[in-house]
Amino acid sequence: MLNTKKKRVPLSGRDILLAVLSGIMLTASFPPGKLSFLAWFALVPLLKSLDNKSPSPAFRLGLITGVAHYLTLLYWIVVVLGHYGNLNIVVSFVMLILLCLYLALYPAIFSSLTTSLQGSRLDLIIMAGFWVGLEYIRSELLTGFPWCFLGYTQFEHLYVIQIADICGVYGLSFLIILSNGIIFWLLFMRNERRSNLLKWQIIIAVLIAGSTFSYSHYRLFEERSVKKSGQSVNTVIVQGNIDQSIKWDPACQEKTMESYIRLTRTARDFRPGLIVWPETALPFFFQDNVKFSPRVLSLAMESSASLVFGSPAYKRVSGMTRYYNRAYLLTPDDQPIKYYDKVHLVPFGEYVPLGRVLAFVNRLVPAAGDFDVGDKIAPLKHEGISAGILICFEVIFPELARAHARKGANILVNLTNDAWFGMTSAPYQHLSMAVFRSVENRLPTIRSANTGFSAFISPRGEILAQSDLFTEAVLQAPVDISGSTLSFYTRYGDLFAILLLFISFIKLFHCMWRRRGRDVTAR
Repeated sequence: MLNTKKKRVPLSGRDILLAVLSGIMLTASFPPGKLSFLAWFALVPLLKSLDNKSPSPAFRLGLITGVAHYLTLLYWIVVVLGHYGNLNIVVSFVMLILLCLYLALYPAIFSSLTTSLQGSRLDLIIMAGFWVGLEYIRSELLTGFPWCFLGYTQFEHLYVIQIADICGVYGLSFLIILSNGIIFWLLFMRNERRSNLLKWQIIIAVLIAGSTFSYSHYRLFEERSVKKSGQSVNTVIVQGNIDQSIKWDPACQEKTMESYIRLTRTARDFRPGLIVWPETALPFFFQDNVKFSPRVLSLAMESSASLVFGSPAYKRVSGMTRYYNRAYLLTPDDQPIKYYDKVHLVPFGEYVPLGRVLAFVNRLVPAAGDFDVGDKIAPLKHEGISAGILICFEVIFPELARAHARKGANILVNLTNDAWFGMTSAPYQHLSMAVFRSVENRLPTIRSANTGFSAFISPRGEILAQSDLFTEAVLQAPVDISGSTLSFYTRYGDLFAILLLFISFIKLFHCMWRRRGRDVTAR
């Protein structure tokens, strides 16, 4: 795509500043700021710095952009590790830097690959495919870390994000990178000989953008025009705002119980059919706590509502005790208690990878032991409710929400405890990703967070109600549980991203083969 030359060009101060500028602009496009429009041209400075660069310096410039971006995006990890994990501040910063260096490899590889596209047809489209393919790899590699993909910057723009029910968040990332490429060409490369080919790519981009807006308008209009005659359930979200520093203190369990019971009873006049408490709302083993568990059971009967809440749990298997991060469903009619055990655990938060090698590393969760992975994904059902449970950061993994939807979930329920993040940008980022799970599967999402943000999210991704951070809150709203036909994305998943990854590999090998042929001819 870019006007690259074979000679090695050292990095200048100007190039480094341009790369850093792209990283800062990328971060600024994510919440909590209201600068999502920056994403559409945030990479233009980086692309300018790559002009006349070979793959090696391009890699370094991409790495600089990535480090600048992720250090400013994920700074809150120091708060989590230092304040709540009780790690030394220096160790916390080292962990942050190591994670950022790993994540920065993706924009670095993207930059290096982009410089290989000189003279290629549809180079801007292939460049966007490179980015999406790398995002997909990041979502799968090393248990996956799909935090804040580029498409998530647009979570508030309903007329853009509706294509997520076809392409997932990757569709938005593709459009954003394509926009960056076109803006770069229009600003800096208009006099190049390949301007005619650029015109065709602009036409293709306009058609894609037009199709995106048209489809979004169709989906939004369709939802507004359909009469809401389906079944709904009055739902109450309780946000207890329990301080993380005392949450696991046995002396504070009574106060925690009283808070949730008191807040739940304030919604009595709403006549709820479903009440949702956050992840580990009960900081004890609900399954055998003779003091507090009966009070929870009686509250469900008193409220005549199904009650979903989080609590740690355990099983004894072959003489060993295994612990789980569990969500329970209690019903008011004495049916057997249903539960879901978290299947995607947080590394170093709920378990320590390579535990024998890293035995000196403490977990952040002060429960009885390392959590084990749940053995199945299945919605929790009672009468007309079929709740697909997503515990904490499971909501950032689209495949988990898809699995619940494919198994009959008619609502998604995200239980989380974002108290770990403190008063940082992380709760805002976490909420933005939950929005896409609703759009992808065309299902409402009920999000209950210990310290916020709790929210009701519609199937089109609109946040209908939202709590404040670090306050007690009770949200109430009727939630449609009539369900819908499975969306394309629910049925086929990341087909779009996988296809772009495949095309990117083919294009990369083609460029390498062509370059090799030129080198042989030159000899």
